Amino acid sequence: MPRRKLVQSGTAFQQVQRQARALLMSLRADIRGKQAELERLKQEETALGRLSGGVSTRAASAKPSGRGRQAGGRVDWSGILQQLPKQFKAADVRGIRAVAGKRSSEIFAAITRWIEGGSVRRKSRGLYERA
Repeated sequence: MPRRKLVQSGTAFQQVQRQARALLMSLRADIRGKQAELERLKQEETALGRLSGGVSTRAASAKPSGRGRQAGGRVDWSGILQQLPKQFKAADVRGIRAVAGKRSSEIFAAITRWIEGGSVRRKSRGLYERA
């Protein structure tokens, strides 16, 4: 009696491909489940943040929307100088919206550059005058 050959469904490569597809589908399902769990946890965090009266970390880490100026952006310092009165203090510079978020060291560095450039004179301690 002749031996029967076992009929294999495809080559070894095709079998590996099928296994890989099955694993990939399983992995995608796991990822969807984890994403749903993460979203649920984020919503729970937001609700608890509102309940506690504090700011949630999601709200604190969210990027600002709109086209508002950020503290780290470039500033046109010569334009800022033109907006200042004839005599001004560092506090007057800080009052200009474009530099409101800048550190005082950056503001004083700009005033020093203006003095060295000849656009500003120092009248007395803390008081400056546009030239």
